[in-house]
Amino acid sequence: MWPGAKAAWATSSRPNIRFPKEASERIAIASYPFRDFVAGSKGDAAATGKLELKDFAAHLAEKFNIRKIEPWSEHFRSLDEKYLEELRAAVQKVGGMIVNIAVDGEHSPYAADKSERNEAIAFSKRWVDAAVAVGSPSIRTNMPKAHDSEPDVARAAESLSRVVEYAETKSVVVNLENDNPVSEDPVFIVKLIDKVNSPWLHALPDFANSLSARPAPYAYDGIKQMFSHAYGICHVKAMEADDKGQVVHVDMAKSFGILKDEKYRGYCSMEFDSPGDPYKGTADLIETTLRYLS
Repeated sequence: MWPGAKAAWATSSRPNIRFPKEASERIAIASYPFRDFVAGSKGDAAATGKLELKDFAAHLAEKFNIRKIEPWSEHFRSLDEKYLEELRAAVQKVGGMIVNIAVDGEHSPYAADKSERNEAIAFSKRWVDAAVAVGSPSIRTNMPKAHDSEPDVARAAESLSRVVEYAETKSVVVNLENDNPVSEDPVFIVKLIDKVNSPWLHALPDFANSLSARPAPYAYDGIKQMFSHAYGICHVKAMEADDKGQVVHVDMAKSFGILKDEKYRGYCSMEFDSPGDPYKGTADLIETTLRYLS
């Protein structure tokens, strides 16, 4: 276990992350929007000229003066101990921090097939271990659609309970995001979190994902429910394309109003995810976030 992890952000029974109060220190930047610039797990950075994940925090410090990052699982070269130690050291060298790991897997935790559920559990546990190694207080694990079942709260809760029980022993918070509109609907996620009923399982509210898939009243109510169950990480977006390619714009004043109403004190990860330059889009998100958090 990473030395000092429990002392840093946990008591014996629940997380206790000391979030910064200054608006600029609450901002992180996700690596996902920069997937055209950061080498993937199967890519060759030397051949493509793309950035290695270990250099991402230094790159952001130079571009945006932001040193907190939320790396995407596909940007990790491996989960080998040496690689993870190098990543952690590189982030710490620039005074940075990994605030969350956005983890995407292929197996559904609510599948009717028990073997697939077990694969999903094992996958999430591996990333809990990775979070410990790089000094991240949390992961976001995803819930892909099952091929043999509609979303099922009972089966998902049983799977996530096993993940969360393991994560608690490592002092790592597990987050669920309103991402896929079928398997990660905000109402479904909230029901699941309530059923598991653990201080180590929380929501990761995304400003735009539900809005691009559902009517605005439903989406904003879902975001509110998500923030009422959030703890340490949310995704800030101003817009996103729907499944027809139409860009849906977020009411930022409304979304940040919900964030404040629910007394959210965690990190805000900039996740520009629409057509255009992610550098310009991220800079705009930072400016907007600072305005509303200050």
